[in-house]
Amino acid sequence: MKLYIKYMVSLRCKMMVKAELKKLGLQHEVVELGMVEVYGDMTSTQREQLKRNLLSSGLELLDDKKSILIERIKNLIIEMIHYSDEVPKLNYSDYLSEKLDYDYTYLSNVFSEVKGITIQQFIIENKIERVKELLLYNELNLTEIAYKLHYSSVAHLSNQFKKVTGLSPSFFKKLKQKRNSNLENI
Repeated sequence: MKLYIKYMVSLRCKMMVKAELKKLGLQHEVVELGMVEVYGDMTSTQREQLKRNLLSSGLELLDDKKSILIERIKNLIIEMIHYSDEVPKLNYSDYLSEKLDYDYTYLSNVFSEVKGITIQQFIIENKIERVKELLLYNELNLTEIAYKLHYSSVAHLSNQFKKVTGLSPSFFKKLKQKRNSNLENI
């Protein structure tokens, strides 16, 4: 039986969900971002208890089909941007269509209707968040970050970063360094 869970977007969330399943005596086959597959069926009592336990941790067990589809779209995008180092062989629209087995136009319309933003805007927001992380960790330079996140050029990354944050990547990095040095002087 497959269960879909909203806001399950990190490895820590996966560990927490596994612990909740174990508490309820539920054996799981798969635990992925946003989705759990348990062996057999759950009783209504187990389902309600899992729903309450997840809710107390900031996660939500989903029931309606549109919400489930939206979470699957979001989790695929988050996984691809934040957790995968592979260069995708397909563009995002083809990748999502293939993984979810729906026409991209349908996915895009449902996503926009429910979330109020396009899939492309969601992808850009997540890519910029990832750029911020990589800039703060200071492990990669801007050229390497642009390549890693599949930007056509450093200029494209910089323009998109500035459009979303209002800052250039280099200014953002300087702000962080200045803040860190101020904290050290306290």
